[in-house]
Amino acid sequence: MPEPTKKEENEVPAPAPPPEEPSKEKEAGTTPAKDEEEVSPPSALPPGLGSRALERKDSDWTLVETPPGEEQAKQNANSQLSILFIEKPQGGTVKVGEDITFIAKVKAEDLLRKPTIKWFKGKWMDLASKAGKHLQLKETFERHSRVYTFEMQIIKAKDNFAGNYRCEVTYKDKFDSCSFDLEVHESTGTTPNIDIRSAFKRSGEGQEDAGELDFSGLLKRREVKQQEEEPQVDVWELLKNAKPSEYEKIAFQYGITDLRGMLKRLKRMRREEKKSAAFAKILDPAYQVDKGGRVRFVVELADPKLEVKWYKNGQEIRPSTKYIFEHKGCQRILFINNCQMTDDSEYYVTAGDEKCSTELFVREPPIMVTKQLEDTTAYCGERVELECEVSEDDANVKWFKNGEEIIPGPKSRYRIRVEGKKHILIIEGATKADAAEYSVMTTGGQSSAKLSVDLKPLKILTPLTDQTVNLGKEICLKCEISENIPGKWTKNGLPVQESDRLKVVHKGRIHKLVIANALTEDEGDYVFAPDAYNVTLPAKVHVIDPPKIILDGLDADNTVTVIAGNKLRLEIPISGEPPPKAMWSRGDKAIMEGSGRIRTESYPDSSTLVIDIAERDDSGVYHINLKNEAGEAHASIKVKVVDFPDPPVAPTVTEVGDDWCIMNWEPPAYDGGSPILGYFIERKKKQSSRWMRLNFDLCKETTFEPKKMIEGVAYEVRIFAVNAIGISKPSMPSRPFVPLAVTSPPTLLTVDSVTDTTVTMRWRPPDHIGAAGLDGYVLEYCFEGTEDWIVANKDLIDKTKFTITGLPTDAKIFVRVKAVNAAGASEPKYYSQPILVKEIIEPPKIRIPRHLKQTYIRRVGEAVNLVIPFQGKPRPELTWKKDGAEIDKNQINIRNSETDTIIFIRKAERSHSGKYDLQVKVDKFVETASIDIQIIDRPGPPQIVKIEDVWGENVALTWTPPKDDGNAAITGYTIQKADKKSMEWFTVIEHYHRTSATITELVIGNEYYFRVFSENMCGLSEDATMTKESAVIARDGKIYKNPVYEDFDFSEAPMFTQPLVNTYAIAGYNATLNCSVRGNPKSLHNKDF
Repeated sequence: MPEPTKKEENEVPAPAPPPEEPSKEKEAGTTPAKDEEEVSPPSALPPGLGSRALERKDSDWTLVETPPGEEQAKQNANSQLSILFIEKPQGGTVKVGEDITFIAKVKAEDLLRKPTIKWFKGKWMDLASKAGKHLQLKETFERHSRVYTFEMQIIKAKDNFAGNYRCEVTYKDKFDSCSFDLEVHESTGTTPNIDIRSAFKRSGEGQEDAGELDFSGLLKRREVKQQEEEPQVDVWELLKNAKPSEYEKIAFQYGITDLRGMLKRLKRMRREEKKSAAFAKILDPAYQVDKGGRVRFVVELADPKLEVKWYKNGQEIRPSTKYIFEHKGCQRILFINNCQMTDDSEYYVTAGDEKCSTELFVREPPIMVTKQLEDTTAYCGERVELECEVSEDDANVKWFKNGEEIIPGPKSRYRIRVEGKKHILIIEGATKADAAEYSVMTTGGQSSAKLSVDLKPLKILTPLTDQTVNLGKEICLKCEISENIPGKWTKNGLPVQESDRLKVVHKGRIHKLVIANALTEDEGDYVFAPDAYNVTLPAKVHVIDPPKIILDGLDADNTVTVIAGNKLRLEIPISGEPPPKAMWSRGDKAIMEGSGRIRTESYPDSSTLVIDIAERDDSGVYHINLKNEAGEAHASIKVKVVDFPDPPVAPTVTEVGDDWCIMNWEPPAYDGGSPILGYFIERKKKQSSRWMRLNFDLCKETTFEPKKMIEGVAYEVRIFAVNAIGISKPSMPSRPFVPLAVTSPPTLLTVDSVTDTTVTMRWRPPDHIGAAGLDGYVLEYCFEGTEDWIVANKDLIDKTKFTITGLPTDAKIFVRVKAVNAAGASEPKYYSQPILVKEIIEPPKIRIPRHLKQTYIRRVGEAVNLVIPFQGKPRPELTWKKDGAEIDKNQINIRNSETDTIIFIRKAERSHSGKYDLQVKVDKFVETASIDIQIIDRPGPPQIVKIEDVWGENVALTWTPPKDDGNAAITGYTIQKADKKSMEWFTVIEHYHRTSATITELVIGNEYYFRVFSENMCGLSEDATMTKESAVIARDGKIYKNPVYEDFDFSEAPMFTQPLVNTYAIAGYNATLNCSVRGNPKSLHNKDF
């Protein structure tokens, strides 16, 4: 049985093998010059090595797998399970600024869910957190072909994006990976690069600048003068010899961003520092070289006859013009010419079964400032440009203002333009706030300069002028100055606030204040003051307006209505500038200001007519006249004095019901000078003094029907008339009246029983009884063919059941019942058919509920409560039996009634299982029915569990079914394992149906015990049966040969695994018969009806 691939925690998966290279490369390579410069190792640690190697056979280079250890051997042995890719991403070449896409495809036919995929750059950088405007990860799924497609798209590639990439895909215990290279070529000129290990921004996932280079962590604030070059420091040696408490200080000082990764490499290298039998001198931990330089790797062999192979990221290096091999005695030398960013990777060399590794870091040259910034002086509002030049085209440069970084953007006043090596900072419309010290910083230098911003002399080209305007017209104050600068407007010393009506306009050197629809409050002294100058431009505005009378608050005919006896205060708004003088008159008589009952009052914005205690004679037309130096205005107002209506006459009650009555009345004699709008009605109990209003909406008619009154209680009603002024006084009360009514007829009159001389009837009370109550019932009958009704009960009866006695046998009678109260007898309720006076025998019939037609299953300890209804007259005799014997009533309770029988067990036991027979007997008629009850419990554990065989990481187990199945079929087994050291049990298989199983994926070197639980529909058995012996998974596994199995004969005679059961069907309903048959080949089913 093949084993799943296991992947070590820090293991780098081997990439897919590249295609064979041409044979002409076999003889490539030259001996390097003796004066080549050797490169010293920088501050980095060698990571884990790959698993590819090259073997030389018959002077030919061939690619073979070289597993790094036992785990890799298992992975190669089970490659048919671990390979997931059907298309792997291939290496590619792109120019700076262009896009490139890498595609990986995974077949999903055998996968239940989506596999997990990861993209890496180099050996540690997970690209999922770098997705942004330069990197996008996509995934799609084709349903027809069931193929997952994963894409990694690099947008606007940069030179520092070059290097080795890796793609990993995992699904449960399956794993696959491949690596590929990306080369970035310069399109035009030389694009400056930045050390990816120190300048890569650790931005959050999904941010717009994710994956961008960030110099803010590398550039420190320093003096303007050019610093001298510091000697290179071996950070690796510092970390190797430093104390753990000094790691963070060193990382901050030398710009290390991946301190944790370097410490992991340091720990791994310390573990790997052991004496080698194949190498007399191994590779240095790491090498560093400038971009475009040459590096030299040297190892010294203990045995010069050993074959040496060189690898880069797990792929064998072939000799070429770039890679040159040299042999000097026991020394094996590799030269790499013209180092680029793609050469920044892991390298290792193998000799026999041993290998040693190193890391190569490619460093880019720093960017220098070749032309310094110059001090600049400008005026406010001018465009300012600060210019410098650097040593490389399109280099990354940071600008600062007073030591704070300038970040250009859509809302920023600063723009940065790059023209090759020239970098320009542009400030549009400079202000005094822009005066500061500006500096530029690169990876290799910095420069600074001061910017001074002064004001230009101001000239007034067009001053403000005084204005006089009419009310409602536009006011426009305009001035022009020599400079394009903002300013502030004030009115009477207060700042002017813009609104929908007041607008402040500034276009170049012209400033305007525009006021639409001038108001009197707009009059005043206006001043404009330019910003930053001690200059003011004043102007006066005067607003005039002819008089106006505002009658918007009056009716269309200017009529004012006042209630008699009230005070009228008629305030009429007026306007005009200057304020006009108002005069009131009625007819030819002027109304003067004073203290009379009718007078006027004058205010700056209104004129008021006052009438104290209005009388009916005050009705008439009043005139108002306004006059000022701008003109005159006239208006007429009609005053109408009204009053409340008189009360109506007392209403008359014409008809009375159980809870209602009908009343009528006449309109009032005087309507108060205003039409009657409607009426309010009130009622009260005769003995009460509290009146209750019956309508909240006006009643337009002179008739009304009060409802919801209490029967038997005396009531009185009265009326209110309503006009536009108000409500009249109430009318006199009506004569007292009492609502009262009989009950409704009784309901559901039925025959309860019949004998040879009696008939028993049953009925229900009336739906509506009323306040008069219910005194009793009267039952009457008459013989068929006559109309003489005979009273069956001499006195009223309270019960709803009565037996009519003394009837002749075989006679037919009609029956009716009445309800009686204080108001009399109700309408009778008739039985619809004649009743034959003769006892009728109804054969028994048992109504088995649908859920009891199949086996009734309950667990031990649960209650059993079954209700079985039946029919039959006279009352049947019932007999219960269990499995043909009488039922023990001490254990099982039987309760019988006229219509059903109940079997009750408080706590069910397995002994209660069986077949229960019910017999119902009426006279000579007998009806029987059966119910199957099954009480189940948990099963016992399996009898014996044995270890049949142990091979590799597998153990074969067998066991026998339990003796006690809990009175239910065994549905499966649960298998657990436990390590002998910890004896902690873990479930391996659940709901397993067979009595033998193979346990896989056991840890080599451990010793295991196993135990098995039985399971039925109640659950798992309380105990489990454990193996007596233990299974030892040997470390040094033997070579396992698959046993030869003979073909198994799967033929099997047909047999019923679930037989047919008795089923009861109801006429008119569907019925289904189910059974299960097992057999091989497939059995034929016969249906006999």
